[in-house]
Amino acid sequence: MRVAMISRATLFSSPGGDTRQIEETAKRLRVLGVEAEIVTTRRTIDYGRYDLLHFFNIIRPADMLRHVRRSKRPYVVSTIFVEYGAVDETCRGVGVGVLQKLFSANALEYLKTIGRTMRNGERIVSPEFLWRGQAGSMAAILRGARLLLPNSRSEGRRLAEKFAGLPPCRVIPNGVDAGAAAKSYPGSAAHRGAVLCMGRIETLKNQLALIRALNGAPYRLYIHGRTAPNHRAYYMKCRSEAAPNVHIEGPLTDDALYAAYASAKVHVLPSYFETTGLSSLEASVMGCNVVVTDRGDTREYFGDEAWYCEPDRPESIRAAVDAAYKAPFRESLRTRILRDFTWTRAAEETFRAYKEAL
Repeated sequence: MRVAMISRATLFSSPGGDTRQIEETAKRLRVLGVEAEIVTTRRTIDYGRYDLLHFFNIIRPADMLRHVRRSKRPYVVSTIFVEYGAVDETCRGVGVGVLQKLFSANALEYLKTIGRTMRNGERIVSPEFLWRGQAGSMAAILRGARLLLPNSRSEGRRLAEKFAGLPPCRVIPNGVDAGAAAKSYPGSAAHRGAVLCMGRIETLKNQLALIRALNGAPYRLYIHGRTAPNHRAYYMKCRSEAAPNVHIEGPLTDDALYAAYASAKVHVLPSYFETTGLSSLEASVMGCNVVVTDRGDTREYFGDEAWYCEPDRPESIRAAVDAAYKAPFRESLRTRILRDFTWTRAAEETFRAYKEAL
């Protein structure tokens, strides 16, 4: 079986959670005998080479609509349905805050797509998007799929509430690298007993509220991540407000990432919305208690074994961190993640979905 795994044009130039999901799934699909090729939407794709197309990230329909229309091949969609409308307008900046009051969430995503073409030079791959709009383009892609592959039942329900006439959903869990989690890592002196936040620095991830919550607290807070495109002003705002106990640094990769998780006490991801929160999963299996947002699909992954916070209330974030820091590590969460949420299991479920779609 040969499959093209197709995602946004900036998948590698501006990596995010979807980058991790597609790379880790493809790697393990190949072990199962699937010829899985990762393709970005900016490339010309020879559709006839593939038995099936697998699209990722429905909130970027301008990147995929053209390929759906031209290919005539059966396809599935890993939806990764983030609802950006949940972001507090006070964290978006004055201009975007005004737009948020004037336009719907779909209209804002449409305007953001247009804005990326002017500010970042990102070409709109699918001209049809311009007259279909954000919601119309998403609906056309979703309804034409053989299967939808959300990361949770909760995500599938949210899709069904927004769009009528959808094909069946098959849940594909996000996961961790069980092999990496099983290794022993040297301790990281900088991160020993610290509070961590791993993720792209952007309004959605809500690092600014975390900084306000923990400024002057009796914890060292380390924020690691790349600054998202067009979020430089947000990054500078984070730096300007950070107290001496807050350290904002670049991303960690490979062994350094897992060494930091293994040395820290708590990991916090107070996002305005998460379908999963990959860094929270990774931190959990490396021994961190985790504080996660109460918005999105996080409860399906973390159940009662995480501490939840309200992202727009720094006092809620602080209270959750305090409680998580005082508590012993919850070994039951690590056990459940390694049983239910690994990239190997994600690939196995994806392979089953491919066979069903064909």
